[in-house]
Amino acid sequence: MNNQKIGNLLNLAMDATPGERQRSLELDVGFERLTRRWDVVIRYSGDIDSLASEDILITKLLGNYAVVNLPQELLEEFSRQVQVEFVEKPKRLFFAAADGRAVSCINVVQNQGWELFGEGVLVACVDSGIDYTHPDFRNEDGSSRILRLWDQTIPGNPPEGYRIGTEYTKEQIDQALRASSRQEREAIVPSRDTSGHGTAVMGIAAGSGRESGGVYRGIASKSPLLVVKLGVPDPDSFPRTTELMQGVDYAVRQAIRLGYPLALNLSFGNNYGSHSGRSLVEAYLDQAGGAGRTTICVGTGNEGSRAGHAAGVVTQEKEARVEMSVGEYEPTVNVQIWKNYQDRMGILIGHPSGQYVGPIQPIQGTQRLTVRNTELLIYYGEPSPLSTSQEIYVDFLPTGSYIDAGVWTFRLVPSGRIVTGDFDMWLPGGGVLGDATRFYRPTPDTTLTIPSTAHQALSVGAYDPRLQSYADFSGRGFTRVIRQVKPELAAPGVGIRTTRAGGGYQEVTGTSFATPFVTGAAALLMEWGMVRGNDPFLYGEKVKSYLINGARHLPTESEYPNPRLGYGVLCLRDSIPG
Repeated sequence: MNNQKIGNLLNLAMDATPGERQRSLELDVGFERLTRRWDVVIRYSGDIDSLASEDILITKLLGNYAVVNLPQELLEEFSRQVQVEFVEKPKRLFFAAADGRAVSCINVVQNQGWELFGEGVLVACVDSGIDYTHPDFRNEDGSSRILRLWDQTIPGNPPEGYRIGTEYTKEQIDQALRASSRQEREAIVPSRDTSGHGTAVMGIAAGSGRESGGVYRGIASKSPLLVVKLGVPDPDSFPRTTELMQGVDYAVRQAIRLGYPLALNLSFGNNYGSHSGRSLVEAYLDQAGGAGRTTICVGTGNEGSRAGHAAGVVTQEKEARVEMSVGEYEPTVNVQIWKNYQDRMGILIGHPSGQYVGPIQPIQGTQRLTVRNTELLIYYGEPSPLSTSQEIYVDFLPTGSYIDAGVWTFRLVPSGRIVTGDFDMWLPGGGVLGDATRFYRPTPDTTLTIPSTAHQALSVGAYDPRLQSYADFSGRGFTRVIRQVKPELAAPGVGIRTTRAGGGYQEVTGTSFATPFVTGAAALLMEWGMVRGNDPFLYGEKVKSYLINGARHLPTESEYPNPRLGYGVLCLRDSIPG
């Protein structure tokens, strides 16, 4: 299938056989096998409600975006309707799993004369949920600081305008906290944070430190809270961008309805896309960030040292070669190749035995090649209404149980006009591949995960406050194509002490846990501006500008901005004017 209004990966998924989709890491994401229905993300104009029916279920989001659930046989016809501008399939999301408050210049703004604790600013987290019983998320009287909890995994009573999960109010959570037994409590609010990730994230952003006597207090320790637990299509799967977008939409709408400025934390990401801010989820974050009084902080992921990105240049006189090691017992792997549409280059793929297949034909649509025990399912894309880039997507599928191990080689050969010759290649992120599956000569830059590449997101990397140096796992910028400075800044992300689901505290590492430092700092800055009356317009891009202005430089870096730390590391004290 080659429908210009449908994204490359969805076009390929529609062309693939059920067996091919099932063997792939990406192609089945968004498809429900039993009902043969798709969840997709669309951008639309006009009256989208006129397309809804018993078979076509539409959840409208802010800014003319929507999540649509519909039968596979209706997808192409639906995409051709004049109201539908573009359609993408969802992508899987992965966790971007010293005294950070002091090195981030937080303590000084919470002392006498400032006393900024996030009061009057809603702190929201779209993540794995929260342990709502933890003392750090409760007021002194034992009641909850959580105003709304939307658990997308529990069917029954979704928020108005949405079709999944159950919404719990502060009153219900308070009732559950007063229950005399765990069984009684969970009968009222059964939501749990089984992974503990969201609890840890929220503890850094806004935990009160009550259980530790204030020792492990988070940043915006007096903010009201809102939590979205991301849904999953089945118990063994990952959350998807469709659930993420609905969670963001809910948080922004609730903040507007309740009358709060919003500091929103996203510590999830994925590696699929051009990394240029041009996908529907990235564009949607830009739209959502412009609604209400909103600041969205997104982690850059933990792909910096995972050897999952390679880049190079093809010239008129010289081809480029990229080698990829595939470990033993790898059931599947996929590679995205992104290049400029004007550049004409042939792509050959070499098997570990030395046998080559190709060149891949530069014709839009699906191609299949087989070499030894591995089938290559290839989609040769073209620019879309959202992006000038061209993608060649290669899915390595086993003819038996595993694809062939060893060193695979990509040869990119000039076959006509070369304008820039630049190309980038990405492997799947999130630790879904074995450690031995990697590029031989990786490029550590442009390893930030999506959606931290969204233009208006405040993108956050990680550094080690003890060593005063960049954390090598932290996803690096800059973005592809326009080379936007990302991350904008970094925050402590190594050896951070925070709340643990089930009670107590734990030590965590990752950009997941650097991001809430910035989310909490944004809430304090917004409190100073909007709640205290110093600047009624201090949200969104203005918050980003102030935090960039106050960022500290580490002695281990000689040039700023740079792809590792952006403009520097978080220092809230120096970000407040005056």
